[in-house]
Amino acid sequence: MCARSEAVELEVLGAEGGEARVPPRPLRLSLLELLGKLVRRDQPAQPHRRTRHNHRFRTFVSCENERRIKANDREYNAQFRYANNYIKTSKYSIITFLPLNLLEQFQRLANFYFLCLLVLQLIPAISSLTPITTAIPLIGVLALTAVKDAYDDFQRHQNDSQVNHRRAKTLRNGKLVEEKWASVQVGDVIRLENDQFVAADILLLSSSEPNGLCYIETAELDGETNLKCRQCLVETAAMGQDDAQLGAFDGVIICETPNNLLNKFEGTLSWRDKHHSLDNDKILLRGCVLRNTTWCYGVVVFAGKDTKLMQNSGKTKFKRTSIDRLLNFLIIGIVFFLLSMCVFCTVACGVWEWLVGRYFQAYLPWDTLVPAEPASGAVVIAFLVLFSYAIVMNTVVPISLYVSVEVIRFAQSFLINWDEKMYYEKTGTAAKARTTTLNEELGQIQYIFSDKTGTLTQNIMTFNKCSIAGVCYGDVIDETTGETIELNENTEPLDFSFNPEYEPEFKFFDSTLLEAVKRGDQEVHEFFRLLALCHTVMPEEKNGRLEYQAQSPDEAALVSAARNFGFVFRERSPNSITIEVMGNTEEYDLLCILDFNNVRKRMSVILRKDGEIRLYTKGADNVIYDRLKSNQADVKSKTQEHLNKFAGEGLRTLALAWRPLEERGFAEWKRRHQAAALALHDRDEQLDAIYEEIETDLLLMGVTAIEDKLQDGVPETIANLSMAGIKIWVLTGDKQETAINIGYSCQLLTDDMAEVFVIDGVSHDDVERQLAKCRDSIRVVNTFLPHAGPSASKTGGEAANGARPSPGRAANVKLNAPAVSVVTFRWEHNTIPHHSNEYMSGGPQSADSHEPTNDDSNGFAIVVNGHSLVHCLHPKLEERFLDVVLQCRSVICCRVTPLQKAMVVELIKKSRKAVTLAIGDGANDVSMIKAAHIGVGISGQEGMQAVLASDYSIAQFRFLQRLLLVHGRWSYYRMCKFLRYFFYKNFAFTVCHFWFAFFCGFSAQTVFDEMFISVYNLFYTSLPVLALGVFEQDVSDATSLQFPKLYAPGHTSQLFNKREFIKSTLHGCFTSLVLFLIPYGTYKDGLAPDGKILSDHMLLGSVVATILIIDNTTQIALDTTYWTVFNHITIWGSLVSYFVLDYFYNYAIGGPYVGSLTVALTQPTFWFTAVLTMIILMVPVVSWRLACSWTRPTLAERLHDVVVSTTSTADVSFFLYPPRRI
Repeated sequence: MCARSEAVELEVLGAEGGEARVPPRPLRLSLLELLGKLVRRDQPAQPHRRTRHNHRFRTFVSCENERRIKANDREYNAQFRYANNYIKTSKYSIITFLPLNLLEQFQRLANFYFLCLLVLQLIPAISSLTPITTAIPLIGVLALTAVKDAYDDFQRHQNDSQVNHRRAKTLRNGKLVEEKWASVQVGDVIRLENDQFVAADILLLSSSEPNGLCYIETAELDGETNLKCRQCLVETAAMGQDDAQLGAFDGVIICETPNNLLNKFEGTLSWRDKHHSLDNDKILLRGCVLRNTTWCYGVVVFAGKDTKLMQNSGKTKFKRTSIDRLLNFLIIGIVFFLLSMCVFCTVACGVWEWLVGRYFQAYLPWDTLVPAEPASGAVVIAFLVLFSYAIVMNTVVPISLYVSVEVIRFAQSFLINWDEKMYYEKTGTAAKARTTTLNEELGQIQYIFSDKTGTLTQNIMTFNKCSIAGVCYGDVIDETTGETIELNENTEPLDFSFNPEYEPEFKFFDSTLLEAVKRGDQEVHEFFRLLALCHTVMPEEKNGRLEYQAQSPDEAALVSAARNFGFVFRERSPNSITIEVMGNTEEYDLLCILDFNNVRKRMSVILRKDGEIRLYTKGADNVIYDRLKSNQADVKSKTQEHLNKFAGEGLRTLALAWRPLEERGFAEWKRRHQAAALALHDRDEQLDAIYEEIETDLLLMGVTAIEDKLQDGVPETIANLSMAGIKIWVLTGDKQETAINIGYSCQLLTDDMAEVFVIDGVSHDDVERQLAKCRDSIRVVNTFLPHAGPSASKTGGEAANGARPSPGRAANVKLNAPAVSVVTFRWEHNTIPHHSNEYMSGGPQSADSHEPTNDDSNGFAIVVNGHSLVHCLHPKLEERFLDVVLQCRSVICCRVTPLQKAMVVELIKKSRKAVTLAIGDGANDVSMIKAAHIGVGISGQEGMQAVLASDYSIAQFRFLQRLLLVHGRWSYYRMCKFLRYFFYKNFAFTVCHFWFAFFCGFSAQTVFDEMFISVYNLFYTSLPVLALGVFEQDVSDATSLQFPKLYAPGHTSQLFNKREFIKSTLHGCFTSLVLFLIPYGTYKDGLAPDGKILSDHMLLGSVVATILIIDNTTQIALDTTYWTVFNHITIWGSLVSYFVLDYFYNYAIGGPYVGSLTVALTQPTFWFTAVLTMIILMVPVVSWRLACSWTRPTLAERLHDVVVSTTSTADVSFFLYPPRRI
């Protein structure tokens, strides 16, 4: 602890003066700190900048890394200026809304750009357009955003007011007083009653429940609806609900500073000359609801904005899609394109004014701003024209693009939320898009990183088998043959009705274990006694029946198993645990709990009974084995065999062990443990070191084997995603053998793979050698077996044509080998010819592809152990590791920590620039979910932490294929089509002014009416393209799932990239050229039949504008393959609205172009011009598309043609996958 933070206590005396004295008992001073204080004793104490001196009470020097609170003493706590309990989440007031909101909006580059243009348009000398042309779209965008922001902030104001005006009961001078939440202060003691929200973060002092327990619901914090238990200190629980005692409570709390860690709290309570350790189990957080507890009291530790709820309400890391990043780059390119056009027109204007324009001065003199001298005048005019053309052609920079993109994404998110085929009826959980900015990224996933437990499996644990003292239990043996009987639905489970506390749903089939329990086998009894004692489960009575509240499904399954075999966990208090063994009550003194965490991978309890102290522990088998006493070779060997057997069956295993403790040794250890528990900084690290000291020389008791079945549809989902070209990595904490078995069960590993490698080296050199052997093996297979991996998504085989791999040759994976454990070589392969890659994916790979696809990668898989992964992630081996794993279709990393999961994801993101998705269901998956481009949370059995950290949430893993292959692909396809059309129509519209410049002396005159320019993107073309972006689809959802290869174009950004952008802009420029030159040619020097002149500027502008709208309508109609009512309404409605609005504006309002369009429509010249222009524009487009669909059709086009021709499914498969040459 820093010298300033150690509670240096000063006695500040009154006006008469006096000396400051050092308190007789400073808190936890180290020797160096004490020496430092002696050196500084004679120096005057410097007050902390946040400390206010008051001559009536003591003042403490505080520090930014700790907080000091005194209960029931507002005057004392006021000196630290802690936040009060008033909440303000709103951003604006009535007065500040307009300036602040506008300031915020103009911080966006696009809005600021158009604001600058608007300012330029206000200068008459340089603007040929009225400011309304820029003002209308800009004001529209600003107004829409402002309305949304105002509504959101109004909701925040209402929520703030509702929360701040809630009532709380606070102790004042020993009496309860009702006051608003906003008036509650740090240090106040408040009373909560059942079903009330907790007003602030409080330290629990006492409760109505036995042993100082209380129950809370934390749904508002972490989304979990199951009740959690909190327990106060025994010393404070004795105060009960005595308001006088609670009002006199003057304990001093020293704790951590405000932070956003919901599951962690470190502090100490000093009261009555004793120090007590405080942790998260003694804290009630703001936002929780008190349940099943009549009342409780607590002292406020954090209030208002300092509470953990508010600390977690800050901004999360903003994720951008690859299309967003590309758009930012393209917008910059468009700006440079605009500048280049403006510069060209500026130079051309200067030349024209010098050569031609000066002769017009005789009857059209230059403005007084322009010098009369020709050369100088031409330069000045050209300079002014530069800004004029920036205004005229500003529409090439799309102001409405980002708004349109957000609208489309918002609508696509609702389509995900409303999809009934991703609704899980069992729990009533629907899929949810928790963000609206990443939908199209779902269509470009290249790597999936998945947890196993609860993600691929159900996370519903059932006690299946066990090994006790080297004897295996759980298999049902045929007494006649001595062989194991395979269990099925007809197998009769054991009868546990002898036990009044048995659970009817519990099933076990091996009678030998039950017989051992009944005959009093000591080792079996000790085994189940450990299961009944070593846990953090809380019991409660409901409707006269004992029920358990467990933090994890594993603990629930083990305590349930002990209960059914006659070892019933009955009661827990802060100092004792009570169990019932075969009807006899046993009570144990609970001396210490050594908590589980993801690094320790074990938990222990220290108990005393009849003067004997024992440590019971359970945890991962490799962790427990490392801490066993050395003289147990026989039982360790037999148990290891059983562990391998259980893991081979895909069961989750835990090892159980114990050791006796001496009273003296334990007392000394307990003293050090208490010192570590009172530490305010690095408490967890200090406790872990203390735990290591006592969790040694353990005696192995046995192992448990818990079954966690795969979720429905997992193998099919993984197979489909693999066929879609997505590489799947499973990152699990389970042991290697279990992970491999699950890998085969879910088709992550298949029998027809060329090789399955296992990396399990312990040292850096071992891992380096193993990786080198893997790389050499891959080279050999690729050299002599170039089409390895018949299930490859690129090179085809059975899986490529949609068939599921069937078990054939079992892969010979040598689980105990120290080096590369492999493998099956398969020499006979049926492969699709290489050209089928383009045939399947719809053409050659895009030049923008980040990662070349290796056809052979699908023949290999690799399993990496956690201790080996440490070395693989080292910078020296990183590249070699990547060289191997990137050539594998499947990767399984076992025994990994949460941090390693995130590091693996970051490695692939950094090295391959690939789009990644992480999916998990537990708190240990949060770091991985946040690290990936897309995070998917599964709302399962382990709470809602993963869901709250995710971008999308689903209830079952099988829904992931629909999320990616249907919604992800559709969103990507729609967004790309929208962007191509959007840029096309903008360039077709804007570049017309550039061509007109050659015929107006580069004077910055416009082709179109100012009103048309203003509303072109706002009314005439916005709705059709939005409908395209929301509803368009090339194939149905069923087809997308049936043919996963349709997903492939997203991997290489084939549908929208720099090349596609250039094609769209060139198409737009060509369209603008035809749109201007054909009408110009037909109307130049034209006369109507009645002799009237047709070649006027307004008539030409109306004709070009009308044909432009017709072209846009025709083009989007050609681009639309899936017609809905909305498409018809928006496409044809926009065309009609053009004529209606033009008539209204010019005739009702009196626009300058009044009568121009009417005259044009009544002349045959217009219809001839329109037909000719449309033919010239459409024939190349239609011809190119037909040529591409005939010569190089995409898979989607082939499927569309087949569906249209109503070919059967069998014919579809044959059509897509022609017979392969052997």
